[in-house]
Amino acid sequence: MTDTRNDDLNAGGTSNGDRQREAKTEPRSQVKIVIPADHSMVSLLGSGDELLHVIEREFDADIHVRGNEITATGTTAETALITAFFDELVELLSKGTDLTADAVERAAAMLRAERGVRPADVLTVGILSARGRTIRPKTLNQKRYADAIDQHTIVFAIGPAGTGKTYLAMAKAVKALQAKQVNRIILTRPAVEAGERLGFLPGTLYEKIDPYLRPLYDALHDMLDPDSIPRLMAAGTIEIAPLAYMRGRSQPVATPVLTPDGFRPIGSLAVGDLVIGSDGKPTPVLGVYPQGEKDIFRVTTQDGASTLASADHLWAVATRDDRRRGKPLRVLTTREMIGNLRANHYHRYELPLHSAPVRFPYQEVPMDPYALGLLLGDGCLTGSTTPSFATGDPELAYELKRLLPGIEVRPRQGVNYMLSQLTSPWSTTALVENPVTGASRRLGLYGSRSTTKFVPDLYLYNSHKVRLAVLQGLLDTDGGPVTQRNRTCRVQYSTTSPRLRDDVIFLVRSLGGVAYTSVRLAAGRTPGFAKGNPVYNRHDAYIVDIRLPEGVEPFRLTRKRDTYNAAGGGGRPMRFIESIEPAGTAEAVCISVAAADSLYTTEDFLLTHNTLNDSFIILDEAQNTSAEQMKMFLTRLGFGSRVVVTGDVTQVDLPSGQVSGLRVVQDILDGVEDIHFARLTSHDVVRHRLVGKIVDAYERYDAQGRQAQLDRGSRPVRRKGS
Repeated sequence: MTDTRNDDLNAGGTSNGDRQREAKTEPRSQVKIVIPADHSMVSLLGSGDELLHVIEREFDADIHVRGNEITATGTTAETALITAFFDELVELLSKGTDLTADAVERAAAMLRAERGVRPADVLTVGILSARGRTIRPKTLNQKRYADAIDQHTIVFAIGPAGTGKTYLAMAKAVKALQAKQVNRIILTRPAVEAGERLGFLPGTLYEKIDPYLRPLYDALHDMLDPDSIPRLMAAGTIEIAPLAYMRGRSQPVATPVLTPDGFRPIGSLAVGDLVIGSDGKPTPVLGVYPQGEKDIFRVTTQDGASTLASADHLWAVATRDDRRRGKPLRVLTTREMIGNLRANHYHRYELPLHSAPVRFPYQEVPMDPYALGLLLGDGCLTGSTTPSFATGDPELAYELKRLLPGIEVRPRQGVNYMLSQLTSPWSTTALVENPVTGASRRLGLYGSRSTTKFVPDLYLYNSHKVRLAVLQGLLDTDGGPVTQRNRTCRVQYSTTSPRLRDDVIFLVRSLGGVAYTSVRLAAGRTPGFAKGNPVYNRHDAYIVDIRLPEGVEPFRLTRKRDTYNAAGGGGRPMRFIESIEPAGTAEAVCISVAAADSLYTTEDFLLTHNTLNDSFIILDEAQNTSAEQMKMFLTRLGFGSRVVVTGDVTQVDLPSGQVSGLRVVQDILDGVEDIHFARLTSHDVVRHRLVGKIVDAYERYDAQGRQAQLDRGSRPVRRKGS
């Protein structure tokens, strides 16, 4: 701190500052400020008194320097301000800040404009140290803006050119990446100068977009080693793209997406529709964005599941190292994974599975689901005879008797049981249809044989308890546990019906498991024997190997359940990306959903998403977005991400009559929790001092024009002949 002495003066004096007061009768005072000996006066006042001249212009006082003592003469208020000002300059020097004419002017302006604000607390805040210099806020509003980025998920920075909106946001983004608070930086801006019809411009994609994104590149080169930037961009750690290309994370319009009512084409979805999230529960669609014709790839997993997606479609994946270190899922595009799917002979990218069974609404069924599973496995529903059941486990025959009201399970020769209708010997009523036959008719199973059996949709798209009961019936008859030493237990199921094979896979995946399928061809297979006679295989057999998550019990039959549990259960089902192959082009669409992890279920129960998790996202020049584009961009926000939107609403380049999305969003989101609007003014311009004056001049001119329009509109209309 400086030492000061204050003396009242009777005589008035004149000021050398720009703000000289004309009231010479105002009381005058004099202060003497002693600068500590450990501070250089050259550092304080500049070479050749350069900074002293700036200070004299800023204050209405006579300022004289002798040695390390500064004398200021002026009004009491002005000399008090000068004393505080030199305290701030000394504080800045003690914190290692090099004083410049710009810093001196800003410190003086802050002291005049804001009570209780110390310039030293603003001008010494370091956001990022990069390439031998420290990036700091230069005005109080800039500091408040930088603090808001730390404190809020979404920040809108609105103000004129030159106020550091984008530059400070970029510094915050690089800092967050270096601190591993985010996994990637995504920089985007609308390219309205080309009408976003970049496909009609010559050159590659990057040659087309480069002119529109050059300011973002320039800021990056100020903050990162230029040699590292291409490497970070190639790895997807930094992504720079026009706003139009951010929407390209899409799937073909015919791609199935799972809803509570079953699979629907993604192109038929609308805002407000429900889709199934990773927790198995419905989540609403927040946005639907048509994409036009896109290059499409087929993404296939090692268990045979597959779906179609664009090159920029997003996938939440985990690597082996990620799981070992307890890291969250990383988000990669289809393009980023192509050619990088294997590492040391194992799959590199693991996709998440549903954390809980899919929740379809419960529907009344005409037959108990477990009983249906048993009959689909070892029952005879051909219609040519009374329904029957074959099993070597009397426990299953007892369960059928218990679960099928009005049915008597009668033992026949060997392992066969007849499912007869219960009748009374005193009954005189006409014969009625066997309940099992009647139910099979209603379900479309009447007359089906081993090669044509299937699980009716009423059971497939039912509650998870119904689906599990059907699967248990199928596995208790035609499935079983497969044990291996020092490994958890898998389940194997076989059938000669290709449709029933697909239905079992559906049930397993809907419960959070994985299923692998293979075929045993009938031709060439060794025949079996019955009563000493060979029995040749007439149909191909489909084998399904199943892994179910912990808590999903595949068996009710005691002997199979005990074997399964003794082997430690099914372990942890896993699904890895096996291949990514080009699949031509197609009309595409993308959606965003409200789920916290942004995941939704596409075909084969694959989980994918279209939002940006663990990212620092900057939308620059946002005044040139439409209202629809702004909504699209904001609904891309994913878990663990931050968004900064910057723009100047006085420099809109949109077509005439189109409202800026940055204007609209202020009315819609102002006051929403965790969203902040930082408003910068001409006083925050950090370019040449003339820029701020130009901004002020234009604002005055626009205000005068608006007032003139109001005046003309308020004049009485002079009627002809009056």
